[in-house]
Amino acid sequence: MKAKLNRLSRSYQAALRNHLKQGPRASLQPALGLGQQAMASGLETVDLARIHRQALTTLVMPSYSDGTRDGMIKRAELFFVEAITPIEETHRVMRKANVHLSQVNQTLRQRTTELAAANRRLRHEIARRKAVEESLRNSEQHYSRLLEQSRHQEEQLRHLAHQMLSALEEERKKISRELHDEIAQTLTGINIHLATLNKQATVNTKGLTKKIAHTQRLVEKSVNIVHRFARELRPTVLDDLGLIPALHSFMKEFKKRTGIHIHFTAFTAARVEQLDSAKRTVLYRVAQAALTNAAQHAKASRVTVNIRKFPGTIRMEIKDDGKGFEVERVLFAKRHKRLGLLGMRERLEMVGGSFAVESAPGKGTTIRAQIPFNNGSKIQTC
Repeated sequence: MKAKLNRLSRSYQAALRNHLKQGPRASLQPALGLGQQAMASGLETVDLARIHRQALTTLVMPSYSDGTRDGMIKRAELFFVEAITPIEETHRVMRKANVHLSQVNQTLRQRTTELAAANRRLRHEIARRKAVEESLRNSEQHYSRLLEQSRHQEEQLRHLAHQMLSALEEERKKISRELHDEIAQTLTGINIHLATLNKQATVNTKGLTKKIAHTQRLVEKSVNIVHRFARELRPTVLDDLGLIPALHSFMKEFKKRTGIHIHFTAFTAARVEQLDSAKRTVLYRVAQAALTNAAQHAKASRVTVNIRKFPGTIRMEIKDDGKGFEVERVLFAKRHKRLGLLGMRERLEMVGGSFAVESAPGKGTTIRAQIPFNNGSKIQTC
């Protein structure tokens, strides 16, 4: 770099000497060429000024007159100005480029800020849309589950209606067989005995008292059968005395018929009887169905029946020590042949109650029926 500076310094001094010798009309083209060389060498204006000062000190002698010396200095200034023109022009272009670059950078910063804001809005919108899509998917799944539940319940209702019709028909067949096999035959026997008695009354009175007693027993048996049918269809004690006496009566007859031991407890009967007739009937039918299942299907030997009061509701719990079953399989079986659990649940739901069952093979069965008190009814403390 120093060698370049020395060569340029010598060239500059020689060119300036020639320029001063040629006088005021000398060409400034050499100065322009020297400035271009200086710019190409990477020199700045201050470097060229230092070279110009050294050359001027050497060329302008103190021995010159003041007028000559002043003229030479002015022409040397013009030479220097021409020499630094390429550097200054480059600086001017660079300053202009820097201003433009600064404006471009500012615009880029502004666009970057706007782009960042746009990206944030886009991320927010993407997150919002994902949330909406997730919500829609959840809603779709929820409604699909509801639709499936609705279809399942509709299927259960159709199945239950079919079972109820089948059970009603089976009950009619049972009553028909009982009436034909027991009552009709008993009444026929009574009629034959009465005809025999009528013939023998005029001929032979011996043994008449014994035959009359036998006929009375047949009549009494028929009356008992009719009473049993009436109790099974609709126990009059439920309407006349209430739920607790009706359950006591049914359980007493049930134990006599099946041999199953029943332990029955209930809170103050007066509170239970404040339930309306429909709800008392539902509890009676649920107990009736549960005990029948315990005997016919669970093969139980002991059953516990407990009725308790909870705030605003009454709960009846029936627990047996039978063989138990798989609850899901029985509740959702499509070809279940008896009303059983579905019938109990349907009765309870019709009066605003709830139904629950717990069971497992070999572990017995617990049935819970819960019914709210009548709307507006108040339970009095006894």
